[in-house]
Amino acid sequence: MIVRHEGKPPGSVKMTSLEQYLDHLLDLAHRRVGADLSRVLAGSGLQRDEWRVLEALADELGRSMGELAQLVSMNHPTLTKLIDRMVAKSWVQRNVDPHDSRRVLVFITDVGLQTASGLHDSVRAHRQSIDQVLGERKSRQLRSMLAR
Repeated sequence: MIVRHEGKPPGSVKMTSLEQYLDHLLDLAHRRVGADLSRVLAGSGLQRDEWRVLEALADELGRSMGELAQLVSMNHPTLTKLIDRMVAKSWVQRNVDPHDSRRVLVFITDVGLQTASGLHDSVRAHRQSIDQVLGERKSRQLRSMLAR
């Protein structure tokens, strides 16, 4: 993970005008962490959004498109296109909900499970590198605040 102002004591670097805005700092952190995760995923053939979908479906319970869109923070049209591509790669499949034939559920396939499980160690190491920068306590606090 890229750390800004490395080696400088906290408070010794003057903030730019943009750094005063929490939304800017969160966006910057999102971009940096996302770029780092993209590097972790680079050799797998998975994009970050594809990995997030596979992780969301890894419990093998299946999700409606609405549930999945909410879990991975994507709008429906974008998610539909992504799922189409992932179906073509045999990572996921769509099935009619056995309890409501009007709904379609998305399930991870064995190929998708293999693909995702092959990345667990690398993704865990990525997460741990972030935890090291923040410290375990602050990392837990940040996750808790952002998950609300």
